Amino acid sequence: MNTNDFTIRPEKKEDRRAVENLIREAFWNVYRPGCRSVKKMCRWHIFSVGRSGCAARREVMGCGGYLTRAGQAPPLQGRGYGKKLLDFCLRRASEMGFGAVLFEGNIGFYSHCGFDYARNFGIRYHDLPEGEDDSFFLCRELIPGYLSGVTGVYETPKGYYVDDADVEEFDKSFPPKEKLKLPGQLFG
Repeated sequence: MNTNDFTIRPEKKEDRRAVENLIREAFWNVYRPGCRSVKKMCRWHIFSVGRSGCAARREVMGCGGYLTRAGQAPPLQGRGYGKKLLDFCLRRASEMGFGAVLFEGNIGFYSHCGFDYARNFGIRYHDLPEGEDDSFFLCRELIPGYLSGVTGVYETPKGYYVDDADVEEFDKSFPPKEKLKLPGQLFG
């Protein structure tokens, strides 16, 4: 498969379970033990890919949203699909009039898409005391100079938070997976 053999389209109702499972697989034990991301995702734009000779068959391979990061199925990571999806989401955010994008992520991937540490824009993460490791908190201006002269503290949108009991209950609807505390996780 090549990265040109896919379409980006809005999520359909029948995609929901595949997307939930994809997010769970993509982020399991990455930022914290388990994956709370599935419960906090909102409106997605998903990309799907058709296998050669079978254009009618589409499978959900990744998803991206305007309030969160892009994710894709682990076997497809490192093939360029995530970058194409993120570029699409950033173009759409720009078309919608957003001047900058801030979120939690890995600079190793997101720097290739124009992101830098949010601290370099004068923005601090709300739950972190000044001087603590904030290398996970990233920013990209969509309008050059949009954040010039801006300083402040980023407040995570309330819709991003979920109740631990709700997450545990929701997680029971998936095959069991072991939650691990691993080096480099941002949250415990």
